[in-house]
Amino acid sequence: MAEIVLGLAASHSPLLTIDWGEWQHRAQADLSNDKLNLSDGRFVSYAQLQAERGDAYAAIATPQAFESAAVRCQAGLDRLADALLTAAPDIVMVIGDDQGELFPLSNTPAISVYYGAEIATNDVWGRDDKPAWMHQMARGYAMDRVHRFPGAPELAREVITGLIRRHVDIGAASKVDDPVKAGFGHAFGFVAERLFRDRAIPMLPVLLNTYFPPNVMTAARAFDIGRLLRSAIEDSPSDARVAVVASGGLSHFVVDEELDRRVLAGLEPGAGDLLRSIPPEALNSGSSEILNWVMTAGAADHLPLSWTEYEPIRRTPAGTGIGVGFAAWGASPAGNPGA
Repeated sequence: MAEIVLGLAASHSPLLTIDWGEWQHRAQADLSNDKLNLSDGRFVSYAQLQAERGDAYAAIATPQAFESAAVRCQAGLDRLADALLTAAPDIVMVIGDDQGELFPLSNTPAISVYYGAEIATNDVWGRDDKPAWMHQMARGYAMDRVHRFPGAPELAREVITGLIRRHVDIGAASKVDDPVKAGFGHAFGFVAERLFRDRAIPMLPVLLNTYFPPNVMTAARAFDIGRLLRSAIEDSPSDARVAVVASGGLSHFVVDEELDRRVLAGLEPGAGDLLRSIPPEALNSGSSEILNWVMTAGAADHLPLSWTEYEPIRRTPAGTGIGVGFAAWGASPAGNPGA
């Protein structure tokens, strides 16, 4: 019987791939974004947000604060990479969102499992027409060129069959035809690049549509499918040891610390209703990636929650930015140098 032996969750913000001195580029993007998502379902411009909230975070939207936050975030990522190294899984199932990188808007499945033998990333952010800071981001996302990682086709097919038998009408993909035109994106490349430490660990991608209504699932459905994913894995006759990793989140592009802390509290085994009851209006735009965490929590809630870390990064005076989060279930003390 295959089993999930480790659960991890990590934000994958560009801020985690570039030097803190370059965070200004993301702050400038916030200032010109006229669709900043709020957790009540509204979208506002920066001027509207500033009119509502003022400049409450001016004192912490500074280079000094960015530098210290960057150090803490990289330490959190190192801690996840240590846990993965110690657990030494045979396969890593990554639950992440596709943002038009592999699937076009002409055909975007609500959820798809990839069962190809090779995973190829798209190189869009590493091209010559992009600025230098984006090239750095692209390297962190394994999207500076076409990267190829091993898949887990046998277990992936078993997961697809198992979900179908559990009444989940799953999408399925088996190859990347031309990664320069359409390939795997940042949610998957980031995990391989930052957490695998150059190891060729077979990856089993689960791709969610979180960004593009109308076929975005509810939080309750995401959690329940997470549990069904675990059940399908446990039905495998193999003895594969599987780690499941959530890639993305938490709240952005306006930091909502109350929402983020609700998510972290809901990761505890038995607290799933905190996640299942998150309203759809709180899960728009970047905050929609919380669904990746919700599904992973459903898959890993048989394991004890080992630790969580949270860093609300507000990169403008009005509080735009991202709630950066990290979490681990079932991580051994040997993989936790901070213990």
